[in-house]
Amino acid sequence: MNLHPLRLKHFGPDLVGGVTTAIVSLPLALAFGVASGAGPQAGLYGAVIVGMFASLFGSSSRLISEPTGPMTVIMTAVVSSMIAEYPDQGIAMAFTVVMLAGCFQILMGGLKLGKFITLMPYSVISGFMSGIGILLILMQIPPFLGATTPSGGTMGILKALPGMLSSVSFPELGLGVLALAILFGFPASWRKKCPAQLVALVAATLVSLLLLDGMEVNRIGPIPIGLPDFQIPTFSSKLLGPIVLNGLILGVLGSIDTLLTAMVADSLTREYHDSDRELVGQGIGNLLSGFCGGLPGAGATMGTVVNIQSGAKTNLAGILRALILLIILLGASPLIGPIPTAVLAAIALKVGVDILDWSFMQRVPHLSRSSTFMMYIVLFLTVFVDLIMAVGVGVFIANLLTIKRLSDISSDDIRTIGLNEAGVKLPKEEQELMERAGTKVLLFQLNGPMIFGVAKAISREHAAMRHAEVLVMDLSNVPLLGVTVCLSLENMVKDAVSGGGRVIVAGATGRTRERLEKFGFFTLEGLEERPDRKEALERTLQILTSSQPQM
Repeated sequence: MNLHPLRLKHFGPDLVGGVTTAIVSLPLALAFGVASGAGPQAGLYGAVIVGMFASLFGSSSRLISEPTGPMTVIMTAVVSSMIAEYPDQGIAMAFTVVMLAGCFQILMGGLKLGKFITLMPYSVISGFMSGIGILLILMQIPPFLGATTPSGGTMGILKALPGMLSSVSFPELGLGVLALAILFGFPASWRKKCPAQLVALVAATLVSLLLLDGMEVNRIGPIPIGLPDFQIPTFSSKLLGPIVLNGLILGVLGSIDTLLTAMVADSLTREYHDSDRELVGQGIGNLLSGFCGGLPGAGATMGTVVNIQSGAKTNLAGILRALILLIILLGASPLIGPIPTAVLAAIALKVGVDILDWSFMQRVPHLSRSSTFMMYIVLFLTVFVDLIMAVGVGVFIANLLTIKRLSDISSDDIRTIGLNEAGVKLPKEEQELMERAGTKVLLFQLNGPMIFGVAKAISREHAAMRHAEVLVMDLSNVPLLGVTVCLSLENMVKDAVSGGGRVIVAGATGRTRERLEKFGFFTLEGLEERPDRKEALERTLQILTSSQPQM
Protein backbone atom coordinates (compact mmCIF):
# COMPACT_ATOMS: atom_id res chain seq x y z
CA MET A 1 0.00 0.00 0.00
CA ASN A 2 1.78 3.12 -1.24
CA LEU A 3 0.81 6.76 -0.96
CA HIS A 4 0.51 8.61 -4.23
CA PRO A 5 3.45 11.05 -4.16
CA LEU A 6 2.46 14.69 -3.55
CA ARG A 7 4.12 17.31 -5.70
CA LEU A 8 3.81 21.07 -5.13
CA LYS A 9 5.37 21.97 -8.46
CA HIS A 10 1.94 22.57 -10.01
CA PHE A 11 0.22 23.96 -6.92
CA GLY A 12 -1.45 26.83 -8.81
CA PRO A 13 -3.17 24.72 -11.50
CA ASP A 14 -4.02 22.06 -8.92
CA LEU A 15 -5.64 24.67 -6.66
CA VAL A 16 -7.77 25.91 -9.54
CA GLY A 17 -8.77 22.32 -10.31
CA GLY A 18 -9.56 21.63 -6.66
CA VAL A 19 -11.72 24.73 -6.23
CA THR A 20 -13.58 24.13 -9.49
CA THR A 21 -14.33 20.48 -8.79
CA ALA A 22 -15.40 21.31 -5.22
CA ILE A 23 -17.97 23.75 -6.64
CA VAL A 24 -19.21 21.04 -9.01
CA SER A 25 -19.27 18.39 -6.29
CA LEU A 26 -21.14 20.35 -3.62
CA PRO A 27 -24.66 20.29 -5.14
CA LEU A 28 -24.25 16.71 -6.34
CA ALA A 29 -23.08 15.49 -2.93
CA LEU A 30 -26.04 17.18 -1.24
CA ALA A 31 -28.47 15.80 -3.85
CA PHE A 32 -27.16 12.25 -3.56
CA GLY A 33 -27.11 12.41 0.23
CA VAL A 34 -30.74 13.46 0.40
CA ALA A 35 -31.76 10.98 -2.33
CA SER A 36 -30.13 8.07 -0.49
CA GLY A 37 -32.06 8.68 2.70
CA ALA A 38 -28.86 8.93 4.73
CA GLY A 39 -28.95 12.73 4.82
CA PRO A 40 -27.05 15.55 3.08
CA GLN A 41 -24.13 15.26 5.47
CA ALA A 42 -23.62 11.64 4.33
CA GLY A 43 -23.21 12.86 0.77
CA LEU A 44 -20.70 15.52 1.83
CA TYR A 45 -18.68 13.15 4.01
CA GLY A 46 -18.62 10.63 1.16
CA ALA A 47 -17.32 13.30 -1.22
CA VAL A 48 -14.66 14.38 1.28
CA ILE A 49 -13.39 11.00 2.47
CA VAL A 50 -13.60 8.91 -0.70
CA GLY A 51 -12.15 11.80 -2.70
CA MET A 52 -9.31 12.36 -0.24
CA PHE A 53 -8.13 8.77 0.18
CA ALA A 54 -8.65 7.75 -3.44
CA SER A 55 -6.39 10.66 -4.40
CA LEU A 56 -3.82 9.65 -1.78
CA PHE A 57 -3.69 5.92 -2.52
CA GLY A 58 -5.02 5.60 -6.08
CA SER A 59 -2.99 5.60 -9.27
CA SER A 60 -4.80 8.02 -11.59
CA SER A 61 -3.30 11.45 -10.95
CA ARG A 62 -6.38 13.48 -11.87
CA LEU A 63 -9.27 11.16 -11.12
CA ILE A 64 -11.99 12.71 -8.92
CA SER A 65 -13.87 10.27 -6.71
CA GLU A 66 -17.16 11.03 -4.97
CA PRO A 67 -20.70 9.67 -4.57
CA THR A 68 -22.13 8.89 -8.02
CA GLY A 69 -25.60 8.21 -9.39
CA PRO A 70 -25.19 4.42 -9.71
CA MET A 71 -23.72 4.07 -6.21
CA THR A 72 -26.51 6.25 -4.79
CA VAL A 73 -29.22 4.10 -6.37
CA ILE A 74 -27.90 0.99 -4.66
CA MET A 75 -27.26 2.81 -1.39
CA THR A 76 -30.85 4.08 -1.39
CA ALA A 77 -32.18 0.55 -1.64
CA VAL A 78 -29.79 -0.60 1.09
CA VAL A 79 -30.76 2.20 3.50
CA SER A 80 -34.50 1.71 3.00
CA SER A 81 -34.37 -2.09 3.36
CA MET A 82 -32.13 -2.05 6.43
CA ILE A 83 -34.15 0.64 8.25
CA ALA A 84 -37.41 -1.14 7.39
CA GLU A 85 -36.10 -4.34 9.00
CA TYR A 86 -34.23 -2.76 11.93
CA PRO A 87 -35.38 0.84 12.60
CA ASP A 88 -32.79 1.38 15.35
CA GLN A 89 -29.74 -0.26 13.78
CA GLY A 90 -30.64 -0.08 10.11
CA ILE A 91 -28.55 2.97 9.26
CA ALA A 92 -25.50 1.45 10.99
CA MET A 93 -26.01 -1.73 8.94
CA ALA A 94 -26.24 0.35 5.76
CA PHE A 95 -22.89 1.96 6.49
CA THR A 96 -21.50 -1.50 7.30
CA VAL A 97 -22.39 -2.39 3.71
CA VAL A 98 -20.29 0.58 2.56
CA MET A 99 -17.35 -0.62 4.67
CA LEU A 100 -17.67 -4.12 3.21
CA ALA A 101 -17.73 -2.63 -0.29
CA GLY A 102 -14.42 -0.97 0.47
CA CYS A 103 -12.99 -4.23 1.80
CA PHE A 104 -14.07 -6.08 -1.35
CA GLN A 105 -12.40 -3.42 -3.51
CA ILE A 106 -9.16 -3.69 -1.54
CA LEU A 107 -9.34 -7.47 -1.91
CA MET A 108 -9.95 -7.24 -5.67
CA GLY A 109 -7.02 -4.88 -6.04
CA GLY A 110 -4.79 -7.10 -3.91
CA LEU A 111 -5.72 -10.15 -6.02
CA LYS A 112 -4.86 -8.22 -9.21
CA LEU A 113 -8.42 -8.45 -10.57
CA GLY A 114 -8.51 -4.89 -11.86
CA LYS A 115 -7.92 -5.84 -15.48
CA PHE A 116 -10.90 -8.21 -15.40
CA ILE A 117 -13.45 -5.81 -13.89
CA THR A 118 -14.39 -4.08 -17.14
CA LEU A 119 -14.17 -7.22 -19.31
CA MET A 120 -17.87 -7.38 -20.07
CA PRO A 121 -19.71 -6.52 -23.30
CA TYR A 122 -20.65 -2.90 -23.75
CA SER A 123 -24.27 -3.97 -24.34
CA VAL A 124 -24.41 -5.19 -20.74
CA ILE A 125 -22.72 -2.06 -19.36
CA SER A 126 -24.99 0.18 -21.44
CA GLY A 127 -28.18 -1.58 -20.36
CA PHE A 128 -27.10 -1.56 -16.72
CA MET A 129 -26.10 2.11 -16.64
CA SER A 130 -29.25 3.18 -18.52
CA GLY A 131 -31.31 1.17 -16.05
CA ILE A 132 -29.53 2.93 -13.19
CA GLY A 133 -30.36 6.27 -14.86
CA ILE A 134 -34.05 5.37 -15.06
CA LEU A 135 -34.05 4.29 -11.41
CA LEU A 136 -32.42 7.55 -10.37
CA ILE A 137 -35.03 9.54 -12.31
CA LEU A 138 -37.90 7.57 -10.75
CA MET A 139 -36.45 8.10 -7.26
CA GLN A 140 -36.53 11.88 -7.75
CA ILE A 141 -40.18 12.12 -8.82
CA PRO A 142 -41.65 12.17 -5.26
CA PRO A 143 -39.44 14.98 -3.84
CA PHE A 144 -39.72 16.84 -7.15
CA LEU A 145 -43.52 16.88 -6.69
CA GLY A 146 -43.27 17.64 -2.98
CA ALA A 147 -44.39 14.16 -1.92
CA THR A 148 -42.93 11.53 0.37
CA THR A 149 -41.08 8.69 -1.33
CA PRO A 150 -43.19 5.52 -1.02
CA SER A 151 -41.78 2.11 -0.19
CA GLY A 152 -41.67 -0.73 -2.67
CA GLY A 153 -38.99 0.50 -5.04
CA THR A 154 -39.85 1.03 -8.70
CA MET A 155 -43.32 -0.50 -8.53
CA GLY A 156 -44.09 1.39 -5.33
CA ILE A 157 -43.31 4.72 -7.00
CA LEU A 158 -45.26 3.86 -10.16
CA LYS A 159 -48.32 2.75 -8.16
CA ALA A 160 -48.22 5.91 -6.02
CA LEU A 161 -47.67 8.23 -9.00
CA PRO A 162 -51.38 9.04 -9.65
CA GLY A 163 -51.82 10.01 -5.99
CA MET A 164 -48.68 12.16 -6.05
CA LEU A 165 -49.86 13.97 -9.18
CA SER A 166 -53.29 14.67 -7.67
CA SER A 167 -51.75 16.21 -4.53
CA VAL A 168 -48.72 17.91 -6.08
CA SER A 169 -47.11 20.80 -4.19
CA PHE A 170 -46.99 23.54 -6.83
CA PRO A 171 -44.41 25.71 -5.02
CA GLU A 172 -41.96 22.78 -4.91
CA LEU A 173 -42.84 21.69 -8.44
CA GLY A 174 -42.14 25.26 -9.58
CA LEU A 175 -38.75 25.27 -7.86
CA GLY A 176 -37.87 21.93 -9.41
CA VAL A 177 -38.91 23.09 -12.88
CA LEU A 178 -36.86 26.28 -12.45
CA ALA A 179 -33.81 24.26 -11.47
CA LEU A 180 -34.28 21.89 -14.43
CA ALA A 181 -34.69 24.83 -16.81
CA ILE A 182 -31.36 26.22 -15.65
CA LEU A 183 -29.65 22.83 -15.82
CA PHE A 184 -30.82 22.10 -19.37
CA GLY A 185 -30.75 25.66 -20.70
CA PHE A 186 -27.48 26.92 -19.21
CA PRO A 187 -25.26 28.05 -22.12
CA ALA A 188 -22.38 25.70 -22.81
CA SER A 189 -19.93 28.61 -23.00
CA TRP A 190 -20.82 29.62 -19.43
CA ARG A 191 -20.42 26.13 -17.97
CA LYS A 192 -16.62 26.39 -18.11
CA LYS A 193 -16.74 29.42 -15.83
CA CYS A 194 -19.54 28.39 -13.48
CA PRO A 195 -21.19 24.96 -13.06
CA ALA A 196 -24.87 24.87 -13.98
CA GLN A 197 -25.62 22.77 -10.87
CA LEU A 198 -24.36 25.53 -8.56
CA VAL A 199 -26.29 28.21 -10.44
CA ALA A 200 -29.49 26.15 -10.24
CA LEU A 201 -28.94 25.47 -6.54
CA VAL A 202 -28.33 29.11 -5.60
CA ALA A 203 -30.97 30.64 -7.90
CA ALA A 204 -33.80 28.29 -6.92
CA THR A 205 -32.93 28.58 -3.21
CA LEU A 206 -33.00 32.40 -3.39
CA VAL A 207 -36.37 32.29 -5.18
CA SER A 208 -37.75 30.04 -2.45
CA LEU A 209 -36.55 32.41 0.28
CA LEU A 210 -37.59 35.67 -1.39
CA LEU A 211 -40.80 34.79 -3.24
CA LEU A 212 -42.13 31.75 -1.42
CA ASP A 213 -41.57 32.93 2.14
CA GLY A 214 -44.38 31.63 4.31
CA MET A 215 -45.28 28.79 1.95
CA GLU A 216 -44.70 25.20 2.95
CA VAL A 217 -41.50 24.05 1.26
CA ASN A 218 -39.45 20.99 2.23
CA ARG A 219 -35.84 21.99 2.91
CA ILE A 220 -32.61 20.19 3.90
CA GLY A 221 -32.73 21.59 7.42
CA PRO A 222 -29.92 21.86 9.98
CA ILE A 223 -26.74 19.87 9.36
CA PRO A 224 -24.75 18.73 12.41
CA ILE A 225 -21.50 20.67 12.84
CA GLY A 226 -18.37 18.91 14.05
CA LEU A 227 -16.93 15.44 13.67
CA PRO A 228 -19.15 12.78 12.08
CA ASP A 229 -20.94 10.12 14.08
CA PHE A 230 -18.59 7.18 13.68
CA GLN A 231 -20.34 3.99 12.66
CA ILE A 232 -19.38 0.69 14.26
CA PRO A 233 -19.80 -2.30 11.93
CA THR A 234 -23.18 -3.81 12.79
CA PHE A 235 -24.45 -7.17 11.62
CA SER A 236 -27.56 -9.28 12.06
CA SER A 237 -27.75 -13.02 11.59
CA LYS A 238 -30.97 -12.51 9.66
CA LEU A 239 -29.48 -9.90 7.31
CA LEU A 240 -25.90 -11.18 7.14
CA GLY A 241 -26.41 -12.54 3.63
CA PRO A 242 -27.99 -9.34 2.23
CA ILE A 243 -25.33 -7.19 3.93
CA VAL A 244 -22.47 -9.15 2.38
CA LEU A 245 -24.18 -9.41 -1.02
CA ASN A 246 -24.96 -5.68 -1.14
CA GLY A 247 -21.40 -4.94 -0.10
CA LEU A 248 -20.17 -7.05 -3.01
CA ILE A 249 -22.58 -5.33 -5.42
CA LEU A 250 -21.44 -1.88 -4.27
CA GLY A 251 -17.80 -2.90 -4.48
CA VAL A 252 -18.07 -4.34 -8.00
CA LEU A 253 -20.22 -1.48 -9.31
CA GLY A 254 -17.88 1.10 -7.78
CA SER A 255 -14.93 -0.68 -9.38
CA ILE A 256 -16.56 -0.72 -12.82
CA ASP A 257 -17.58 2.94 -12.50
CA THR A 258 -14.10 3.94 -11.36
CA LEU A 259 -12.09 2.03 -13.94
CA LEU A 260 -14.27 3.21 -16.81
CA THR A 261 -13.76 6.80 -15.61
CA ALA A 262 -10.02 6.17 -15.25
CA MET A 263 -9.97 5.04 -18.88
CA VAL A 264 -11.66 8.32 -19.86
CA ALA A 265 -9.02 10.21 -17.87
CA ASP A 266 -6.24 8.25 -19.58
CA SER A 267 -7.60 9.18 -23.00
CA LEU A 268 -7.61 12.87 -22.07
CA THR A 269 -4.22 13.00 -20.33
CA ARG A 270 -2.32 10.33 -22.32
CA GLU A 271 -1.41 8.69 -19.03
CA TYR A 272 -2.01 5.10 -17.92
CA HIS A 273 -3.47 4.14 -14.58
CA ASP A 274 -2.77 1.02 -12.53
CA SER A 275 -6.20 -0.63 -12.17
CA ASP A 276 -5.27 -2.74 -9.15
CA ARG A 277 -3.78 0.19 -7.25
CA GLU A 278 -6.81 2.30 -8.13
CA LEU A 279 -9.12 -0.31 -6.63
CA VAL A 280 -7.11 -0.36 -3.43
CA GLY A 281 -7.31 3.45 -3.19
CA GLN A 282 -11.07 3.42 -3.81
CA GLY A 283 -11.49 0.61 -1.28
CA ILE A 284 -9.65 2.53 1.44
CA GLY A 285 -11.82 5.57 0.71
CA ASN A 286 -15.08 3.62 0.88
CA LEU A 287 -14.04 1.72 3.99
CA LEU A 288 -13.32 4.96 5.86
CA SER A 289 -16.36 6.70 4.37
CA GLY A 290 -18.65 4.02 5.75
CA PHE A 291 -16.94 4.29 9.14
CA CYS A 292 -17.58 8.06 9.15
CA GLY A 293 -21.19 7.79 7.98
CA GLY A 294 -20.49 8.80 4.38
CA LEU A 295 -21.95 7.55 1.13
CA PRO A 296 -19.97 5.14 -1.05
CA GLY A 297 -18.15 6.73 -3.94
CA ALA A 298 -16.41 5.97 -7.20
CA GLY A 299 -14.58 7.72 -9.98
CA ALA A 300 -16.90 10.46 -11.27
CA THR A 301 -16.67 11.24 -14.97
CA MET A 302 -18.02 14.79 -14.69
CA GLY A 303 -15.70 15.80 -11.85
CA THR A 304 -12.71 14.14 -13.50
CA VAL A 305 -13.24 15.87 -16.86
CA VAL A 306 -13.78 19.25 -15.14
CA ASN A 307 -10.60 18.69 -13.10
CA ILE A 308 -8.55 17.98 -16.24
CA GLN A 309 -10.10 20.87 -18.20
CA SER A 310 -9.39 23.23 -15.29
CA GLY A 311 -5.68 22.55 -15.72
CA ALA A 312 -4.99 20.27 -12.75
CA LYS A 313 -1.74 18.33 -13.09
CA THR A 314 -1.46 16.02 -10.06
CA ASN A 315 -3.48 14.27 -7.37
CA LEU A 316 -3.07 17.35 -5.17
CA ALA A 317 -6.12 18.80 -6.91
CA GLY A 318 -8.30 15.97 -5.58
CA ILE A 319 -6.92 16.43 -2.07
CA LEU A 320 -7.50 20.21 -2.14
CA ARG A 321 -11.04 19.62 -3.39
CA ALA A 322 -11.74 17.31 -0.44
CA LEU A 323 -10.35 19.87 2.03
CA ILE A 324 -12.48 22.66 0.54
CA LEU A 325 -15.61 20.53 0.87
CA LEU A 326 -14.66 19.71 4.46
CA ILE A 327 -14.35 23.42 5.27
CA ILE A 328 -17.77 24.04 3.72
CA LEU A 329 -19.25 21.16 5.71
CA LEU A 330 -17.82 22.37 9.01
CA GLY A 331 -18.12 26.12 8.53
CA ALA A 332 -20.90 26.87 6.08
CA SER A 333 -23.56 24.33 7.01
CA PRO A 334 -26.06 27.06 8.10
CA LEU A 335 -26.12 28.21 4.47
CA ILE A 336 -26.96 24.68 3.31
CA GLY A 337 -30.03 24.16 5.53
CA PRO A 338 -32.46 26.38 3.53
CA ILE A 339 -31.91 24.52 0.23
CA PRO A 340 -35.25 23.04 -0.97
CA THR A 341 -35.24 19.27 -1.47
CA ALA A 342 -37.11 19.73 -4.77
CA VAL A 343 -34.08 21.59 -6.14
CA LEU A 344 -31.76 18.75 -5.13
CA ALA A 345 -34.21 16.30 -6.72
CA ALA A 346 -33.98 18.26 -9.97
CA ILE A 347 -30.17 18.11 -9.87
CA ALA A 348 -30.20 14.35 -9.25
CA LEU A 349 -32.87 13.90 -11.95
CA LYS A 350 -30.60 15.67 -14.46
CA VAL A 351 -27.78 13.28 -13.47
CA GLY A 352 -30.14 10.36 -14.16
CA VAL A 353 -30.90 11.74 -17.62
CA ASP A 354 -27.17 12.11 -18.30
CA ILE A 355 -26.48 8.53 -17.19
CA LEU A 356 -28.83 7.17 -19.86
CA ASP A 357 -26.72 5.92 -22.73
CA TRP A 358 -28.40 7.96 -25.46
CA SER A 359 -25.54 7.40 -27.89
CA PHE A 360 -25.85 3.61 -27.72
CA MET A 361 -29.66 3.74 -27.92
CA GLN A 362 -29.44 5.76 -31.14
CA ARG A 363 -27.27 3.03 -32.64
CA VAL A 364 -29.69 0.23 -31.74
CA PRO A 365 -31.28 0.08 -35.26
CA HIS A 366 -27.81 -0.60 -36.68
CA LEU A 367 -26.78 -3.22 -34.10
CA SER A 368 -27.22 -6.96 -34.17
CA ARG A 369 -30.39 -8.39 -32.65
CA SER A 370 -28.38 -10.15 -29.96
CA SER A 371 -26.70 -6.91 -28.79
CA THR A 372 -30.02 -5.06 -28.78
CA PHE A 373 -31.78 -7.85 -26.89
CA MET A 374 -28.98 -8.05 -24.34
CA MET A 375 -29.00 -4.29 -23.74
CA TYR A 376 -32.76 -4.07 -23.21
CA ILE A 377 -33.09 -7.23 -21.09
CA VAL A 378 -30.38 -5.92 -18.74
CA LEU A 379 -32.11 -2.52 -18.63
CA PHE A 380 -35.48 -4.13 -17.83
CA LEU A 381 -34.04 -6.35 -15.09
CA THR A 382 -32.14 -3.42 -13.57
CA VAL A 383 -35.27 -1.29 -13.30
CA PHE A 384 -37.90 -3.85 -12.37
CA VAL A 385 -36.14 -6.85 -10.82
CA ASP A 386 -32.69 -6.68 -9.28
CA LEU A 387 -29.35 -5.06 -10.04
CA ILE A 388 -27.18 -8.11 -9.42
CA MET A 389 -29.54 -10.34 -11.41
CA ALA A 390 -29.42 -7.85 -14.29
CA VAL A 391 -25.63 -7.99 -14.49
CA GLY A 392 -25.54 -11.75 -13.92
CA VAL A 393 -28.11 -12.51 -16.64
CA GLY A 394 -26.43 -10.05 -19.01
CA VAL A 395 -22.99 -11.58 -18.56
CA PHE A 396 -24.45 -15.11 -18.84
CA ILE A 397 -26.21 -14.31 -22.12
CA ALA A 398 -23.11 -12.53 -23.42
CA ASN A 399 -20.95 -15.56 -22.64
CA LEU A 400 -23.39 -17.90 -24.38
CA LEU A 401 -23.43 -15.71 -27.48
CA THR A 402 -19.64 -15.39 -27.45
CA ILE A 403 -19.20 -19.16 -27.13
CA LYS A 404 -21.63 -19.70 -30.00
CA ARG A 405 -19.77 -17.24 -32.24
CA LEU A 406 -16.39 -18.76 -31.39
CA SER A 407 -17.75 -22.26 -31.86
CA ASP A 408 -19.20 -21.36 -35.26
CA ILE A 409 -15.87 -19.88 -36.34
CA SER A 410 -13.87 -22.82 -34.98
CA SER A 411 -16.27 -25.33 -36.52
CA ASP A 412 -15.49 -23.91 -39.95
CA ASP A 413 -11.82 -24.71 -39.26
CA ILE A 414 -12.50 -28.40 -38.65
CA ARG A 415 -12.39 -30.52 -41.78
CA THR A 416 -11.76 -34.06 -42.88
CA ILE A 417 -9.61 -34.22 -46.04
CA GLY A 418 -9.63 -37.22 -48.31
CA LEU A 419 -8.09 -37.90 -51.70
CA ASN A 420 -8.69 -35.10 -54.23
CA GLU A 421 -10.74 -33.10 -51.71
CA ALA A 422 -12.12 -30.03 -53.49
CA GLY A 423 -10.83 -26.65 -52.37
CA VAL A 424 -7.99 -28.08 -50.26
CA LYS A 425 -4.42 -27.12 -51.04
CA LEU A 426 -1.54 -29.07 -49.53
CA PRO A 427 2.17 -28.68 -50.24
CA LYS A 428 3.21 -30.66 -53.33
CA GLU A 429 5.09 -33.37 -51.40
CA GLU A 430 2.19 -33.91 -48.99
CA GLN A 431 -0.31 -34.01 -51.86
CA GLU A 432 1.78 -36.71 -53.57
CA LEU A 433 1.85 -38.72 -50.33
CA MET A 434 -1.93 -38.41 -50.05
CA GLU A 435 -2.32 -39.62 -53.66
CA ARG A 436 -0.08 -42.62 -53.02
CA ALA A 437 -2.10 -43.53 -49.93
CA GLY A 438 -5.34 -43.21 -51.88
CA THR A 439 -8.68 -43.58 -50.15
CA LYS A 440 -7.22 -45.50 -47.24
CA VAL A 441 -6.09 -42.34 -45.43
CA LEU A 442 -8.01 -39.38 -44.06
CA LEU A 443 -6.46 -36.17 -42.86
CA PHE A 444 -8.37 -34.67 -39.95
CA GLN A 445 -7.31 -31.01 -39.67
CA LEU A 446 -8.03 -28.52 -36.88
CA ASN A 447 -7.09 -24.84 -36.92
CA GLY A 448 -7.20 -22.25 -34.16
CA PRO A 449 -8.30 -22.51 -30.50
CA MET A 450 -10.64 -25.44 -29.89
CA ILE A 451 -13.19 -24.71 -27.13
CA PHE A 452 -15.93 -26.98 -25.84
CA GLY A 453 -18.50 -25.58 -28.26
CA VAL A 454 -16.82 -27.33 -31.22
CA ALA A 455 -17.12 -30.83 -29.76
CA LYS A 456 -20.35 -31.36 -31.69
CA ALA A 457 -18.62 -30.40 -34.95
CA ILE A 458 -15.86 -32.94 -34.22
CA SER A 459 -18.41 -35.65 -33.55
CA ARG A 460 -20.04 -34.98 -36.93
CA GLU A 461 -16.80 -35.98 -38.66
CA HIS A 462 -16.81 -39.52 -37.22
CA ALA A 463 -18.94 -40.90 -40.04
CA ALA A 464 -16.37 -39.92 -42.66
CA MET A 465 -13.71 -42.12 -41.02
CA ARG A 466 -15.41 -45.49 -41.19
CA HIS A 467 -13.67 -46.65 -44.37
CA ALA A 468 -10.21 -45.18 -43.67
CA GLU A 469 -7.42 -47.45 -42.51
CA VAL A 470 -5.28 -44.61 -41.19
CA LEU A 471 -6.44 -41.33 -39.68
CA VAL A 472 -3.89 -38.48 -39.56
CA MET A 473 -4.92 -35.97 -36.89
CA ASP A 474 -3.22 -32.63 -37.68
CA LEU A 475 -2.93 -30.35 -34.61
CA SER A 476 -0.14 -28.13 -35.98
CA ASN A 477 -2.27 -24.95 -35.88
CA VAL A 478 -4.06 -25.54 -32.59
CA PRO A 479 -2.74 -23.28 -29.79
CA LEU A 480 -5.37 -24.30 -27.24
CA LEU A 481 -7.50 -27.37 -26.52
CA GLY A 482 -10.45 -27.38 -24.16
CA VAL A 483 -11.19 -30.34 -21.90
CA THR A 484 -14.34 -31.28 -23.82
CA VAL A 485 -12.46 -31.22 -27.12
CA CYS A 486 -9.75 -33.48 -25.67
CA LEU A 487 -12.40 -36.01 -24.71
CA SER A 488 -13.96 -35.80 -28.19
CA LEU A 489 -10.58 -36.46 -29.81
CA GLU A 490 -10.03 -39.37 -27.46
CA ASN A 491 -13.38 -40.88 -28.47
CA MET A 492 -12.47 -40.35 -32.11
CA VAL A 493 -9.23 -42.31 -31.64
CA LYS A 494 -11.02 -45.14 -29.83
CA ASP A 495 -13.70 -45.35 -32.56
CA ALA A 496 -11.07 -45.48 -35.32
CA VAL A 497 -9.02 -48.16 -33.53
CA SER A 498 -12.07 -50.26 -32.66
CA GLY A 499 -12.87 -50.30 -36.37
CA GLY A 500 -9.44 -51.73 -37.18
CA GLY A 501 -7.77 -48.44 -38.08
CA ARG A 502 -4.68 -46.61 -36.90
CA VAL A 503 -4.29 -42.99 -35.78
CA ILE A 504 -1.27 -40.72 -36.19
CA VAL A 505 -1.17 -37.38 -34.38
CA ALA A 506 0.92 -34.66 -36.04
CA GLY A 507 2.24 -31.32 -34.80
CA ALA A 508 1.03 -31.35 -31.18
CA THR A 509 3.24 -28.83 -29.36
CA GLY A 510 3.21 -26.35 -26.50
CA ARG A 511 0.07 -26.03 -24.39
CA THR A 512 -1.83 -28.36 -26.71
CA ARG A 513 0.65 -31.16 -26.11
CA GLU A 514 0.72 -30.49 -22.34
CA ARG A 515 -3.06 -30.77 -22.15
CA LEU A 516 -3.12 -34.03 -24.15
CA GLU A 517 -0.32 -35.50 -22.01
CA LYS A 518 -2.31 -34.79 -18.84
CA PHE A 519 -5.19 -36.75 -20.36
CA GLY A 520 -2.92 -39.70 -21.17
CA PHE A 521 -3.86 -39.20 -24.80
CA PHE A 522 -0.55 -40.41 -26.25
CA THR A 523 -0.82 -43.73 -24.41
CA LEU A 524 -4.02 -44.73 -26.23
CA GLU A 525 -3.85 -48.04 -28.08
CA GLY A 526 -3.37 -47.73 -31.83
CA LEU A 527 -2.09 -44.15 -31.66
CA GLU A 528 1.26 -42.87 -32.86
CA GLU A 529 2.80 -39.40 -32.86
CA ARG A 530 4.88 -37.53 -35.43
CA PRO A 531 6.32 -34.00 -35.25
CA ASP A 532 4.64 -32.72 -38.43
CA ARG A 533 2.09 -33.60 -41.09
CA LYS A 534 4.61 -34.69 -43.74
CA GLU A 535 6.23 -37.25 -41.46
CA ALA A 536 2.79 -38.44 -40.41
CA LEU A 537 1.84 -39.06 -44.06
CA GLU A 538 5.15 -40.86 -44.68
CA ARG A 539 4.44 -43.10 -41.68
CA THR A 540 0.96 -43.70 -43.10
CA LEU A 541 2.49 -45.13 -46.30
CA GLN A 542 4.70 -47.43 -44.24
CA ILE A 543 1.69 -48.75 -42.34
CA LEU A 544 -0.34 -49.28 -45.50
CA THR A 545 2.57 -50.98 -47.28
CA SER A 546 3.27 -53.36 -44.40
CA SER A 547 -0.42 -54.28 -44.15
CA GLN A 548 -0.73 -55.26 -47.83
CA PRO A 549 -0.81 -59.06 -48.43
CA GLN A 550 2.42 -60.58 -49.79
CA MET A 551 2.25 -61.96 -53.33
